[in-house]
Amino acid sequence: MSAGGKRVRVVTMGCSKNRVDSEHLLMQLAAAGWEISPEEDSLVDAGVDVLIINTCGFILDAKEESVDAILEAVEDKKRGIIRRLYVMGCLSQRYRDELPAEIPEVDGWFGAFSTDPLLKALGVIPDPSLRTRRYLTTPRHYAYLKISEGCDRKCSYCAIPGIRGPHVSVPEEKLLEEADALARSGVKELIVIAQDTTFYGLDLYGERRLGRLLAGLTAIPGIEWIRLLYSYPAGFPRDVLDIMASSPRMCRYLDIPLQHSEDPVLRAMRRSIDGRGTRELVESLRREVPGIVLRTTMMVGHPGEGEKEFDDLLSFVQQYRFERLGAFAYSEEEGTWGAQNLKNIVPEKVKQERLDELMELQAAISLKYNESRIGSIERVLVDAVGSDGRSFSGRTSLEAPEVDGEVLVERADGQPLPVPGSFVKVRVTGADEYDLNAVLLDIE
Repeated sequence: MSAGGKRVRVVTMGCSKNRVDSEHLLMQLAAAGWEISPEEDSLVDAGVDVLIINTCGFILDAKEESVDAILEAVEDKKRGIIRRLYVMGCLSQRYRDELPAEIPEVDGWFGAFSTDPLLKALGVIPDPSLRTRRYLTTPRHYAYLKISEGCDRKCSYCAIPGIRGPHVSVPEEKLLEEADALARSGVKELIVIAQDTTFYGLDLYGERRLGRLLAGLTAIPGIEWIRLLYSYPAGFPRDVLDIMASSPRMCRYLDIPLQHSEDPVLRAMRRSIDGRGTRELVESLRREVPGIVLRTTMMVGHPGEGEKEFDDLLSFVQQYRFERLGAFAYSEEEGTWGAQNLKNIVPEKVKQERLDELMELQAAISLKYNESRIGSIERVLVDAVGSDGRSFSGRTSLEAPEVDGEVLVERADGQPLPVPGSFVKVRVTGADEYDLNAVLLDIE
């Protein structure tokens, strides 16, 4: 343990939105004199006094992972590896009445919006001047910017509105202040996130202001890349495409979870868009932002998806050839509209077979796309240097961190080794369905 009893570690589960919450918490703790223990270090040797687990409670797998992490930490507390254990985030927000009784060894349970009460439990008075400051847990050259909280959508399968509440935008001036502080700390890539980024501004300004916000972010000195994630397809603000097509700082990359392509399933999902609208949107994205890379998510096995709907989904994916595509099987979540109202549940075995078939198709599409880039000259942001001292990894503007593949680069004898956060020019020499191989040409 630390001599002063003020060494803390925050373990973040789930999505990047949780990571932003953890980073705001850590900044308050660091400013109050707490020593921050890196999440990746061995807990046994770290001398941690307080462990905080920021949980995810979205779907079954995520909930189980969070519970397992809590139970493991309880054992660490019993063994004297940590002194105190606190839990925050979505899982404790969703099950705040059940969890304290089931796991009494936890010293305190705090919900998704309880940063200030948690700080006070640690003897820290929250500092309002630090509300737009972060203690980064990502590599220092990229950071996430959460522009809103909650969601007003009514998708049948999603528990987020019940956990996080209605959509609430962060005021534009606060986001620009936070982004400027990140840039001055060395951040070069800003990744804009929310449960639904396209809704930004409606509650505060009576209109969608995502395009205007992005324009403001592109004007901040030091930010080289701005990447947009988690955009809902229904009512997509088209001015976003204008700035994406015109600004060299906007990555021509969009994460837009479509979930499905066929009308019966989209209606059952309550997605507020039909198959025709989905196809028109994808075509306009390709047309208005030439060279755009689209990342999407599909769900298989939702009630209402028969063999025909699944076969048509495969045809849709084959036709539109998304550069990045993830998929998951429908999971009935208590408290959701689907759990209360939908029948005709697809058997688990069928769901898994469909998931495997879809991802096999996507693997072939991804491989073809990556192979088409062999021979190209690419600008790469270096993320990490290999232990061999010869190789390093990074990403182009067409790959997001943590979810997409990497560019794996070899340097020749005599070439300098770039540092993480620097930009380099490479030539792509090989590809598989996930990663690119390349050789170093020059360091900027």
